[in-house]
Amino acid sequence: MKHQNRIARFAAALAITLLAALPTIAPAQALSDYVENKSIDLLLRAQAWTAPSTINVGLSTAACSDSSIGTEVTGGSYARVAVTASLANWAGTQSAGSTSASSGTGGQTSNNAAVTFPTPSAGWGTVTHFFLHDGTNLLVCQALTTSKTINSGDSVSFAIGAITLTLQ
Repeated sequence: MKHQNRIARFAAALAITLLAALPTIAPAQALSDYVENKSIDLLLRAQAWTAPSTINVGLSTAACSDSSIGTEVTGGSYARVAVTASLANWAGTQSAGSTSASSGTGGQTSNNAAVTFPTPSAGWGTVTHFFLHDGTNLLVCQALTTSKTINSGDSVSFAIGAITLTLQ
C-alpha cells in the first residue's frame, strides 16, 4: 500500500500547470507519451510502475513534444536541476507548503523549495520550453508562455510555489 501511495503521489504530480517565475509557463497539460502509457497501465491494467526517486528539471531552446525534449540547452555551465521526489520537496494537495501526504480535493501540488539552475557562464540562448525527466524518460514538457533569453550571469530559477502541478 505504501508503494502504491508513493506511485499515486508521483502520478498526481505529473499533470502540470506552471504559473510563475522563470519565465511563466503556459497552463496546458503536457504529460509525455511515457507517463500517459504508464498511468493507464498502472490505474486500469494492474501493471506495476516504479516511481522515480529523482525528477530532473531541464530547459530547451526549441519545441518539445510528447516524446522529445526538443533542443536542450547546452554549454555555459547549464545542468538539469535534480529534485528528489519527497513530501518535503512537493506540497500535499491540501495546501501549498504542506509536507504531509496529500489529502486535498483539488489534485494540485507545488514545489516547496526553489529550483535553481547553475549561473550561466555564457548565454544559453532563448529558452522556449521546460521539461521534467527521470534520467531515462521524458515525463512532462511544456512551452513557456513567454520565451526568455538567458545571458551569462543571469539568475535562473523557479521560486517556491512557482511550479504548480495539477491532476484532474
